[in-house]
Amino acid sequence: MTQTELTAVAGQPVITVTREFDAPAELVYRTYTDPALIPEWWGPDEYTTDVEVMEVRHGGRWRFVQTAEDGGQHAFHGVYHDAVPGERIVQTFEYEGAPGHVLLETMRFTDLGGRTRVTGTSVFQSLEDRDGMIAAGMEAGAVRSYERMAELLVKVPVD
Repeated sequence: MTQTELTAVAGQPVITVTREFDAPAELVYRTYTDPALIPEWWGPDEYTTDVEVMEVRHGGRWRFVQTAEDGGQHAFHGVYHDAVPGERIVQTFEYEGAPGHVLLETMRFTDLGGRTRVTGTSVFQSLEDRDGMIAAGMEAGAVRSYERMAELLVKVPVD
């Protein structure tokens, strides 16, 4: 599965995004947790991403600001609840343009023997929040972000 799959089951305030990468789990995990790598893949091409805060640990905070070509900005932030290298990240996610609509994300990294399956589960506070995220273009953003990550993973050296 080299294509990104997004699943939103009717009646459930959950979205699952799945993708496999040709890289070991530790490397894929690092692309999620290294503030120098985030701007290389996070979000669509037409935005630049600045990592303002990234404290990958229980209780640590994160905040990313995306800037469009016209100068418009979109900021996102959250709190890390769990981070196990090569295995999982649990964090909250909130778009600052729609405050109060916080979701809980769990990213699981499954080792497939040199390949990695990433399964991201986002739990929303309501079906309306979930549907609003889909309507805002989440699927296109996730697909392009993961395409960019796949391009990046072939360039990043394995430790």
